Amino acid sequence: MASSDLFINDNITIFGWELTEQFVLAGGPGGQNVNKVATAVQLFFPVLSSPSLPERVKRNLLRIGGRKVSKDGVLLVEANRFRSQERNREDARERLKEMVLEAAAPPPPARRKTRPTKGSIERRLKAKAGRANIKKARAKPTRED
Repeated sequence: MASSDLFINDNITIFGWELTEQFVLAGGPGGQNVNKVATAVQLFFPVLSSPSLPERVKRNLLRIGGRKVSKDGVLLVEANRFRSQERNREDARERLKEMVLEAAAPPPPARRKTRPTKGSIERRLKAKAGRANIKKARAKPTRED
């Protein structure tokens, strides 16, 4: 179990009891340490049952998590970039924080419909006519009797 709370922003804090950590063997550089010590971290966070997150943030987090989310709504964050367990633990918590911040971001403003200006319509039609004339000039001349 993760002991300390994960502070996301002023409105969101994930309680320590919601996070579950599991340490596993990691591949990559590190010599014998990699073969003997479980340095990689798997951080589990039950998104659907979390009382810390608003519903909108939960929906967005499930979408952002993608394949990292199980059918039960548990998000898995794996960290094995570093050789030490503690740095991987911090890395996993930081990546979870970034995902929650992205999910909590306000939606982009709605697109305002615009119409092309009269001048741009005229320029487009003039350019179109010019291209048509160029292509017409490339054609074989027609025989007039």
